[in-house]
Amino acid sequence: MIKIDIISGFLGAGKTTFIKKMIDEVYTDEKIALIENEFGEIGIDGGFLKDSGVNITEMNSGCICCSLVGDFGKNLNEVITAYHPDRIIIEPSGVGKLSDVIKSVVDIEKEQDVKRNALVTIVNAKKALKQMKAFGEFFNNQIAYATTVVLSRTQNTTTEQLELCVKQMQALNKKAAIITTPWDSISGEQILKVIEGQDSLEMKTLAEEDRRREEQEHAHHEECHHDHGQHGECHQEHAHQEGCHHEHGHHTGCRQEHEHHEGCHHDHAHHEHNCGHEHGRRHADDIFMSWGKETPRKYTKDDLEQILKTLSEGSGYGEILRAKGMVEDTEGFWLYFDLVPGEYEIRSGEPDYTGRLCVIGTDMDEHKLEELFKIS
Repeated sequence: MIKIDIISGFLGAGKTTFIKKMIDEVYTDEKIALIENEFGEIGIDGGFLKDSGVNITEMNSGCICCSLVGDFGKNLNEVITAYHPDRIIIEPSGVGKLSDVIKSVVDIEKEQDVKRNALVTIVNAKKALKQMKAFGEFFNNQIAYATTVVLSRTQNTTTEQLELCVKQMQALNKKAAIITTPWDSISGEQILKVIEGQDSLEMKTLAEEDRRREEQEHAHHEECHHDHGQHGECHQEHAHQEGCHHEHGHHTGCRQEHEHHEGCHHDHAHHEHNCGHEHGRRHADDIFMSWGKETPRKYTKDDLEQILKTLSEGSGYGEILRAKGMVEDTEGFWLYFDLVPGEYEIRSGEPDYTGRLCVIGTDMDEHKLEELFKIS
């Protein structure tokens, strides 16, 4: 039976770093497949992990709900059939909902010899309270459905900050184990014992609760369909909701009119959500933007550092939640970078087929980002 671990977490929490730690320290004797669902059309995280020896399937899409409903299940089936791994690690988008991923895995369990093994959410202990207030619907969902919460950057928090963060996590999920020890001080083996030691009954309960909610939502839609006079908010194209057709080439989730812009930018104001999921429920595409470019441009480390410093501290670019990428420097080496609000990191990495940049946030100014990165 194939184990499926879901490693979720809001933008910049440290999901990829956590996965790499587990692969390097614990999963060395296992055949691992990693499925990533990134927000935006330019994949970045796969490049960070390509020297880890695992099979990586990248799903890059601006529509989280749609890709999970359709392509996600298809990709999961293809990975199982083609690679027969011992363990599949799923890394959802930082702005995805853990409950959506669980639904897809529940469906796969009916078709394949797989089982949900770990539902882990990575949380940046320094940013958690701010993210919870600003993006509670997405952030809180990832906490509420986890069986283990792993706090990152705890070595950089005060005792008071850490205690408050833990208290907030417990308020959202009383049953989840919460790992607070800094990652450098705890082994992957110790972490594995925690994330695999959760009572499997909890996972079953979560799945059953999720199915119950789905049934309630379906009943609500049926009521709306038959009584349009009393439900003004349901005056949408119900005839198109069945099957949730998606005008996205090969996507089969929501019916949306996407305009494909160069890179991974999506004009979310023009997205037309007739998904038939939950009326009034916000999707990631409604709130978050993703700007991305592939570029052969070379940067010095000082150039890149100044760009990231400006992006981290400057105004006028929108609210920047995450930036990451890899570029060639002027001496032929490759620089990889990560940025979350208030902090960034530059490190050396393997050459890639071209330079890639991706910035995620809200109300971003695409033109100013192009000027900042000197992309003509």
